[in-house]
Amino acid sequence: MLEHIKTLYHQGRQFIPDVTVAKAPGIFRGRPVINNAKVNESDLVNICPLNAISANPVRLDLGKCSFCGECAKQFPEKINFTTDYKIAANERESLIIKEGDDAQVTINPIKVRKEIHHLFRRSLKLRQVSAGGDNSCEWELNAANNVQFDMSRFGIEFVASPRHADGIVITGPITKNMAEPLQICYDATPDPKIIVLVGTDAISGGIFADSPAIDRSFLDKYYIDLYIPGNPAHPLTIINGLLDLTRKMK
Repeated sequence: MLEHIKTLYHQGRQFIPDVTVAKAPGIFRGRPVINNAKVNESDLVNICPLNAISANPVRLDLGKCSFCGECAKQFPEKINFTTDYKIAANERESLIIKEGDDAQVTINPIKVRKEIHHLFRRSLKLRQVSAGGDNSCEWELNAANNVQFDMSRFGIEFVASPRHADGIVITGPITKNMAEPLQICYDATPDPKIIVLVGTDAISGGIFADSPAIDRSFLDKYYIDLYIPGNPAHPLTIINGLLDLTRKMK
């Protein structure tokens, strides 16, 4: 018993009582802030291999960003990454952080389909599809339901069959080999259903965006209900994004 007490003392409380107000560690890179400092914008744009940064005015696309932090390291007077993990959005444009704008990334309630609040606010079953992913986002999705984050307490769980799901979660850039299985999974999911993109690769293709080995035509055919950025996405970002989508804002 004494050994168990000592272990609990050293490890502290692992369970997070309230994931909506939890604090991320200082090393975490979340929502960036771009101030009005004057820098060589051409050099700033060219430093990003994923073309996530654009100029005049300076903008950073979280849907393309790898969160490597190199832009903040090279231009600390211009860009700073905060520990704000609530960066999921239901509009693609909301992931673009603009110069001088310190507003938080939020869900637009007008764009949320009515059936989502009506049917999924207390129970949401999801089928995850790894469409050529590197397993990093898959690991974080799994971590979202471990003893520390415990996503299932909100009624949000992953299921083995799309026939038991309320929607699909896509990770990876969607390779040609996975385009058809993804379509089959979507078709097998009963209506109404949602589509969630998790991670940079799923949202924009990431480093594979220009590769001939990917086929992202699936995304052109359907409405995307939620974008969860990150490389990989953090469990707190995942959980809060799903909660903000399915629960009506107070």
